[in-house]
Amino acid sequence: MEITVKNKQVILRNYVKGIPKESDLMIVTASDHVELKVKPGSAAVMVKNLYLSCDPYMGILMREPTPSTLALLDAFIPGKPIAGIGVSQVIDSDDPSFTKGDMIWGIVNWEEYSTINPAGIFKIDVNVNVPLSYYTGILGMIGLTAYAGFYEICSPKKGETVFVSAASGAVGQLVGQFAKLMGCYVVGSAGSKQKVDLLLNKFGYDEAFNYKEEPDLDSALKRCFPKGIDIYFENVGGKMLDAVLLNMKV
Repeated sequence: MEITVKNKQVILRNYVKGIPKESDLMIVTASDHVELKVKPGSAAVMVKNLYLSCDPYMGILMREPTPSTLALLDAFIPGKPIAGIGVSQVIDSDDPSFTKGDMIWGIVNWEEYSTINPAGIFKIDVNVNVPLSYYTGILGMIGLTAYAGFYEICSPKKGETVFVSAASGAVGQLVGQFAKLMGCYVVGSAGSKQKVDLLLNKFGYDEAFNYKEEPDLDSALKRCFPKGIDIYFENVGGKMLDAVLLNMKV
């Protein structure tokens, strides 16, 4: 007997202008029924989505694409579901690497049930005793970005000086903690007093400053790094990057 369901989805109403608002999205129940089975020969995987991660980059993908827009993913389409990192359970699979009941994480649409290409998903080892929601964060894309970027690309050494922009963000807060574990001197920038306090009092940063209150970013960096910066973990670009390059050690 075939099992079908109605799929609840989060739809982009239209391209967003400025900061995304709740009214830019709508929750709908699709009129078409979804069969909880993949087509033979499709190599696809059908999943039930359990957790969805709401990340800053998604705001970029909600805007109308322009020739100057540079993103890792295609822009969302008005009238269609938005997408992001999710944790899901396999319902049916035409890929031998995945079987019914497997837990996975990867890019999925914001909906209850998704049929996905398994090329971009990763199987979760359920024997690791951590909450599944962690795979939307520290054990998923965010954690891998921070871990690989800092340990593999930056190649840190004990005693080095590290600067992290957008330091209170999901990636930045992890990089700062990794740097402290390596015995580095760590400074971060953020955009509010509350975020600066978070860096200093919760995430263990040695120093932090609110870039919005600094009239001269070059002077702010010289104050924090009188002997220069060994490692810069870049999250923002623009004027901050320009100022950091003037303060990097040779």
